[in-house]
Amino acid sequence: MNAAAASKEVLWSAEEAVQATGGRTTCDWQATGVSIDSRSVEAGDLFVALKGPSFDGHDFAGKAVKAGAAASMVHRRADGVDESMPLLIVDDTFAALWRLGTAARERSQARLIAVTGSVGKTGTKEALRLCLAPQGLTSASIGSFNNHWGVPLSLARMARKAVYGIFELGMNHPGEIRELSALVRPHVAIITNIEPAHIGNFSSIAEIADAKAEIFEGMDPNGTAVLNRDNALFHHLCTKAEDAGITRIVSFGRHKEADARLVDCSLHATCSAVTASIRGQQIDYCLAMPGSHWVMNSLAVLAAIGAAGADVVKAAAQFAGLKPLKGRGERHTVETGTGAFRLIDDSYNANPTSMRAAFEVLGRASTGDGGRRIAVLGDMLEMGEHSEEMHAHLAEPLEAAGIDLVFCCGPAMAALHRALPAKRRGAHTEDSKALATAVTAAVRPGDALLVKGSLGSRMAVVVEALLALGGNTAQDSNNGR
Repeated sequence: MNAAAASKEVLWSAEEAVQATGGRTTCDWQATGVSIDSRSVEAGDLFVALKGPSFDGHDFAGKAVKAGAAASMVHRRADGVDESMPLLIVDDTFAALWRLGTAARERSQARLIAVTGSVGKTGTKEALRLCLAPQGLTSASIGSFNNHWGVPLSLARMARKAVYGIFELGMNHPGEIRELSALVRPHVAIITNIEPAHIGNFSSIAEIADAKAEIFEGMDPNGTAVLNRDNALFHHLCTKAEDAGITRIVSFGRHKEADARLVDCSLHATCSAVTASIRGQQIDYCLAMPGSHWVMNSLAVLAAIGAAGADVVKAAAQFAGLKPLKGRGERHTVETGTGAFRLIDDSYNANPTSMRAAFEVLGRASTGDGGRRIAVLGDMLEMGEHSEEMHAHLAEPLEAAGIDLVFCCGPAMAALHRALPAKRRGAHTEDSKALATAVTAAVRPGDALLVKGSLGSRMAVVVEALLALGGNTAQDSNNGR
């Protein structure tokens, strides 16, 4: 183990990893981390060679060890790999990763919070991480590691002495959350909201709710469900929780009966001032993320933190330091030779609910002299037979938010382009590369732009083209601007 790795906590000894996975090791080693990507492997990591649709990690197992990995977990011999290297040899690396995650959960004394929902999962998870960290060692899944490999990987990475563990559970088909919840066994489960995300894979919104409610099945009966009191399916979810043996339900929202209730808020271009009542305790805080959707997220966070036994007042103070993740509301000021424009990068994902929330944020964004508010939108995917209707219906919230101009790309967004009044039509193109050309030609100093779409619509291409117009690509974190 090199000096950098030696300064970190040992997550897995070779003996513990053998016991957890049922494999065998070629030598003794200690791992301070777990990685599935040889490109970002750090000194002391256990590299797990997973076989994906495009690449097989076994082809990079030798490279990982040479880059400083403590060992590589493999189930087959690959070129450049032999038993002179530190290896953990297992029957199947994917199954072994699940067993490693299971062992991490069994040894942990942390209070575990799991987050799911149609919108706001990753933001809520990151806010929980920020708010709990000052109160105890907190481990959380990275980015959107919320699927069948991301969740066991996040568990396997959880610090031995973690006081709190935060995990995001995602799905786009029934049955997926059931397996993930059984693995995590959370003490607190948040369902942020139920909306028509992935509706193309379901017959109804209620069916989406049922899939999200699978999170209750892995919980201890003494656990707490945190639910959105304002959502039309609140009572449906309460019944699902009770059917799974969960009797402790904490609600959040504007509703007068919500346990974590919004009392008042003042929404600004880059932040919000919030007054909330958390189980009768009034708390004032500054939320350094704009939009009413973030206000709702913050209520869910405080409700869950209270359920986990932490201090909600101390937690609320941390909201002032909240920052967006890449592609999830990052704000940039792009300086060009003729002036500057503002860019909100929300290109990571999209559904009808998150689109409306983003339009609200853009509608409050500040502009320069003669500047326009411009939405640059890519297809919302997995909408199924509802796709045309849901895209066309975005015209109304765009108008309500006072958006001046709308650029669209993709086959589904053609429906929105047709539904827009002529004065709001920027352009419609087949793909994001063509749209990037149109948008960069149209933008001018003083404009404020939002770029948003499902990940598969590749709207990051447009973001990169806009940033390339100026030399400044740093996130604008000055809320006063």
